[in-house]
Amino acid sequence: MTRTAIVSALHDELASVLALMPDEHRQVVGGREFWVGHLHGQDVVAVLSGIGKVAAATTATLLIQRFGVARVVFTGVAGGLGPQVKVGDVVLARSFLQHDMDASPIFPRHEVPGYGCSRFAADEALADALELACERMLLTLPGQLPQATVEVFGLQAPRLHQGLLLSGDRFVATSVESQALQRELPEALAVEMEGAAFAQVCHDFGVPLAVVRTISDRADDLAHVDFPRFLREVASRYSGAIIEALFHR
Repeated sequence: MTRTAIVSALHDELASVLALMPDEHRQVVGGREFWVGHLHGQDVVAVLSGIGKVAAATTATLLIQRFGVARVVFTGVAGGLGPQVKVGDVVLARSFLQHDMDASPIFPRHEVPGYGCSRFAADEALADALELACERMLLTLPGQLPQATVEVFGLQAPRLHQGLLLSGDRFVATSVESQALQRELPEALAVEMEGAAFAQVCHDFGVPLAVVRTISDRADDLAHVDFPRFLREVASRYSGAIIEALFHR
């Protein structure tokens, strides 16, 4: 049976996934808790990625080498960069880039040494399936959120965006930083800390990857919102509903 990895960035999101698994059991490898079981009859393993590119790469490698996953689906949160990307929107990655990769002048800025490229692509078929799951979620869940949640986070008609996702070992949370990224990489929709590392490892092993991120802030001076509340009341519910829609087809 083909095994799917379901990866979350934070505990509340993983809990929403584990709630969908009726028979999960825990295995600890490399200091990480992997939850092996089934979701709608499909063989899955769920795990937290860890924060940052090194932790993410270790987790991705363990999933492939130790648990034999045939595909990886990642859900998490990110800061919005694209001018049209708002809090509460969803970004589906179609490509990944490490914004802090810089081996110049030996290699062009952002190019990953040894690969001859700066961008890694998401798996088209898996991303297409995740796109449908996101659209199904957006048709129903936002309207079910408490009005107080909608008002405090300004959630108005959340949308799905698809394109370039940036990753780096720096939490981007100032307008100076986010504007610099927007000028340098105007195609970028959002920024986080793990996706591009997963993309590089999955590329190395030939394992399909798709990543979806809920926008929690605009990665600027106004980014210091009530993040625990957003995670609990919005992002974790988005993640659970997207995974449910992906597997319940």
